[in-house]
Amino acid sequence: MSTLKITNLSARIGSRQILNGVSLEVSSGEVHALMGPNGSGKSTLSHVLMGHPDYEVTGGSVTLDGEELLGLPTHERAVRGLFLAMQYPVEVPGVGLDTMRRAALEARGVEPNGLSKELAREAELVGLAPSALGRPVNVAFSGGEKKRNETVQLAVLRPRIAVIDEIDSGLDIDALREVARRIEQMTQESAEGGDRLGVLAITHYARLLTELRPDRIHVLRDGRVVMSGGPELADQLEESGYEGLGVTDGTGEVDVRQQ
Repeated sequence: MSTLKITNLSARIGSRQILNGVSLEVSSGEVHALMGPNGSGKSTLSHVLMGHPDYEVTGGSVTLDGEELLGLPTHERAVRGLFLAMQYPVEVPGVGLDTMRRAALEARGVEPNGLSKELAREAELVGLAPSALGRPVNVAFSGGEKKRNETVQLAVLRPRIAVIDEIDSGLDIDALREVARRIEQMTQESAEGGDRLGVLAITHYARLLTELRPDRIHVLRDGRVVMSGGPELADQLEESGYEGLGVTDGTGEVDVRQQ
């Protein structure tokens, strides 16, 4: 079993401190959802986990199966089994999906045998048109196509832990269902020679969690986890909002109740 362990993680960009001691764990086969008001640090956490150079870690630890990731370049974190599905996937002109995935697999010491067939199969599962596989990565893709493409890459690479940042943005309800169900399947089925996928899903909206069912939900506020609970916490947030559960954007003093 693999475990991503985040302990007292603090980080800033420039002079602005954003993360203030984030702690949580995600293991194989688990889905953890991270929610919170705008500006609470959710996307910052995803960038820091993958080693974005604009962010400076000011404290804490991030380990994957006991190995410290902080200090490693992004590609080394990916080789060790950490994956980020970005909120805004970037375009890579001149590089085809097949070429990029082949290079990624070889970097992990995996022979990319049958890669083209696997890409086609995964694309069909999430409703990505076969023609998209022959185009440069994300170039001239719609928002929905980019998110489907991220899911295809996730399924082919089979990392240990996936951080999924706002995978639901840009997707209609049918596309959301296809993408979420494929990700959930990966948490339930073991990859060849490996473990089931562990997922940290960052989202604003509970609608994702009706399709990608979480084991735990965490609420981030002012750069720290202030509330955690089971799947029922999503329903409470949907009904009452963050303020109704004692979670605001940090402009006022509140009594945050631990779940």
